[in-house]
Amino acid sequence: MMRSHAMPFGAEVMATGVRFRLWAPNARRVELCIGDRPDAAERMHALRDGWFELVSRNARAGSRYRFRLENGLEVPDPASRYNPDDVHGPSLVVDPRSFRWEDEQWSGRPWEEAVIYELHVGAFTPEGTFGAAMLKLDHLAMLGVSAISLMPVADFPGRANWGYDGVLAFAPDSRYGSPDDLKRLVQAAHGKGLSVFLDVVYNHFGPEGNYLYVYAKPFFDATRVTPWGSAINFDGAASRPVREFFIHNALFWLEEYHLDGLRLDAVHTIADRSVPDILVELAERVREGPGRTRPIHLILENDDNAARYLERNMNGAPRWYTAQWNDDVHHALHCLLTSETERYYADYADAPATHLGRALAEGFSYQGEASAYRGGRKRGEPSRHLPPTAFIGFLQNHDQIGNRAFGERLSALIDPRPLRAALTLSLLAPSPPLLFMGEEFACTRPFRFFCDFGPEFAAAVTAGRRSEFRSVPRFSDPAARRLIPDPCDPATFAASKLDWTALCQPESAAWLMVYRRLLELRRTFIVPRVSELVPGRAHYQTLGEAGLIVVWKVGDRERVTLCSHLGAKDLTGVRRPTGKLIAASDDDVAGALARGILPAWSTAWFLSDGERGGGP
Repeated sequence: MMRSHAMPFGAEVMATGVRFRLWAPNARRVELCIGDRPDAAERMHALRDGWFELVSRNARAGSRYRFRLENGLEVPDPASRYNPDDVHGPSLVVDPRSFRWEDEQWSGRPWEEAVIYELHVGAFTPEGTFGAAMLKLDHLAMLGVSAISLMPVADFPGRANWGYDGVLAFAPDSRYGSPDDLKRLVQAAHGKGLSVFLDVVYNHFGPEGNYLYVYAKPFFDATRVTPWGSAINFDGAASRPVREFFIHNALFWLEEYHLDGLRLDAVHTIADRSVPDILVELAERVREGPGRTRPIHLILENDDNAARYLERNMNGAPRWYTAQWNDDVHHALHCLLTSETERYYADYADAPATHLGRALAEGFSYQGEASAYRGGRKRGEPSRHLPPTAFIGFLQNHDQIGNRAFGERLSALIDPRPLRAALTLSLLAPSPPLLFMGEEFACTRPFRFFCDFGPEFAAAVTAGRRSEFRSVPRFSDPAARRLIPDPCDPATFAASKLDWTALCQPESAAWLMVYRRLLELRRTFIVPRVSELVPGRAHYQTLGEAGLIVVWKVGDRERVTLCSHLGAKDLTGVRRPTGKLIAASDDDVAGALARGILPAWSTAWFLSDGERGGGP
């Protein structure tokens, strides 16, 4: 079986040669350079609205090519399917029809089963390749996850990067392998029953290797500033080709690579006043395209808590986006577990259990309330009417680990009992849980911010990284900030690679069994009931400063009840919730609840019929 996505730009193999198309509204002349012969350049035809096109009989699948501008600068194809010599090198003509897919029986997995495992291809294995990641799929299938979510693989400069500095949005980074290598990983994952999601970045390009500023200036809106510079132009003059570039990118990954979903990074930094805006239009094109024949799951990271993108249709299916990463759940949990109140945790420090309860029961904790961390700006929209499946919960992800100064994982910050209590809460909550690679065996290695820019950017990136922590009291001294690992140092990346030999150690093996057991309980008791949860009918109650009861109504009679205490002192006078105990974080929890005690750092789950609940 062959799969390809036809694009209005880039290089497309045809029967008569290869068609090359480039949008370069600021260029007066563009030439196509095939291979290493500068004398063999072919002049491209200038079309309307800044487009250049040429069908070349001198190119074929496997040919390397660049575009030469009138000033002599040779640039890669912004829609390159592969750049084997990194972002400054020539692009390679790829014929996607040459790969023979053998997963035509794969029809995807329903969202109700979702348990997501986020991984960075370069740091997931010692080799850091798509091929090496394939060898870990049995581990992930046995763990009990339903999907792997790849951090961005779009071509970035240098040897290592988180992926959010990609500049060639259609080209898998050559450090990880070829396009066919990525397709083999997807196919192998499907063979193990695992969906594959990909993180994509539509809010900016990385600072090195982005040549669009030279010949396609309308790609950017200099009047709007993002943390990475000028915003992408989604709604100004000449924005149609820009919108099509990113919409086709989404369709490309879903169709040509047979991916099951995408995670759109930091969409709150996208500026677009269009109706429909780019997020809605992109989702509608996906739903009308590959989403017509198989489940496609679109996931957002959106600090604005804009619940409107998560709306469901009359049948309960997502109208646009399937779910959003729920930072409110993470931040409230983190405050309870660590007592940290710096930076964005300050918004949750006043009543973390209340924030956690509201987020678990209603989706977001911030649904329009003022955020002190954001200077009093109101954050969020009402979300109580949405189902729990619209929100992805997590204890750890790449941001919440890697954006710490030293990249410490949660297992390095808290003791085992609090961690078990938090895991029992997050892995059994109705919302789909997300794990970050290595947490299932309490990996002791950090996950740090790393990159590999050239000298033009490296020093500024290092200084900028360290300056991010000036507001944190323990880094107020410049000498303390200089201890923060240099992201451009190869040792920073090397220190972030998973240590798979740790699985031979008893402690790591024991943690792996905890995760497997909890995910098996999720499959047994939670997943069959997720589709019957009644939106808007969950409620919560706090017990003291760190205790919490949350009740979800399932269908007409059943209820799922969470009873958790993420504090250091036992709570007394607590009435045991009615129903069957289906999970507890430690052996002593059930007996203590029978005596009216909710132990310190404990979580229990109950399944019951009827209307009577538990409480203090």
